[in-house]
Amino acid sequence: MHNQSESSTKGVPRRMPTLSHLQPTQDSAHAVTLPDLPASLAFDPDVDVEYDNGSFDAASFAAETLSDWRRMAAVIDHTLLKPDATRTQVENLCDEAVRYRFACAMVNPVWVSTAASLLSGTGVPIGVVIGFPLGATLASTLRQEAAALVRLGARELDMVLSIGQLKSGEHHAVERTIRGVAEVAHHHGALLKVILETCLLSVEEKLRASEIAIQAGTDFLKTSTGFSSGGATAADVALLRGVAGGRCGVKASGGIRSLADARTMLEAGANRIGASASVAIVRELGAD
Repeated sequence: MHNQSESSTKGVPRRMPTLSHLQPTQDSAHAVTLPDLPASLAFDPDVDVEYDNGSFDAASFAAETLSDWRRMAAVIDHTLLKPDATRTQVENLCDEAVRYRFACAMVNPVWVSTAASLLSGTGVPIGVVIGFPLGATLASTLRQEAAALVRLGARELDMVLSIGQLKSGEHHAVERTIRGVAEVAHHHGALLKVILETCLLSVEEKLRASEIAIQAGTDFLKTSTGFSSGGATAADVALLRGVAGGRCGVKASGGIRSLADARTMLEAGANRIGASASVAIVRELGAD
């Protein structure tokens, strides 16, 4: 899914464009108000950087997705990540993923082999989290974990960005870590989603982290683990979509419990939703 244009920059640009330039395509009825951009990130016309990152029509995508529960289900990662999840609960998750045709069944690493046996031949991919939920795992460990999990059958990897290194200004280390996992994932035909944990980041850090992750090869920018101080917000989703443009997807996760929540995130620019309330959401649209 990763589709970086030839005109995009190599490496991380010194400065980012203004947020007005980064707004996803939306109609006025669904406009999202973003926080003011720090002066340090104001666009500098003297910097020779091309910011034509493509576009994503959030309003049209949302309208199409919300038109039918099956379309809605196809963009939801049906998720069970609580530490006390049991085998029976994982089995139920997989049964529901098949019944409603969710985008994937998202589980913790210990349950990937179980999910693989349950979902074999169904066409429903297995998603798994790595470096979760703190984003403080060694880069070598992340690569090993990713390789082991794709061999077990995982086809979507959601990794937490190294938050502490980002905040320390160690951007190249963050980029190298993501790139290493992206290479493993893509070599095995899997997708990579990078979790930014936006509730812990400043606006500048969100912009910087998004661009780093895209340059490193992520297929999706993801807002949250759901295990920190906050989850997805419309403003954060719009900001991430603004940076991504058409270069990668945006996954909203954390606190999405109803169809109204999902609608808000889709209209802000998400094209994937992470939720444990997936069945309740599609039932609001008419699923049995």
